[in-house]
Amino acid sequence: MPFWKYASNRFLTLAENILLGAKLSEYHTGYRAFSRAVLERLDLAGNSDDFVFDNQMLAQILWHGFTIAEVSCPTKYFPEASSINLRRSIRYGFGCLGTGLRFRLARMGLLGCSLFPKVAGSAWQPT
Repeated sequence: MPFWKYASNRFLTLAENILLGAKLSEYHTGYRAFSRAVLERLDLAGNSDDFVFDNQMLAQILWHGFTIAEVSCPTKYFPEASSINLRRSIRYGFGCLGTGLRFRLARMGLLGCSLFPKVAGSAWQPT
């Protein structure tokens, strides 16, 4: 993996863990498995149609109080494995930070957001 991608991924993971209040080791690989209950609860239509979609899903999962389990797997990087260029990577990075910031502000009760709807009696309450 090019150094700029590695460093960006590490920075974004740290920032998202702080903003989302989670302790995930990584947010940016695309291999995920979800339960039916999770998929039925999320507002998937309200998410982006671009790379940040999976990041928004993770934030919504945390918002609704679901548990995220991680299974480690080896990372192999080669040019054909990634379709995202520098420009789209930058847009993705800002999208991740924006998602995390909206999550944090909604949790503090300072922002109304369709991805992170208020729960009666509190700005954030796991369900």
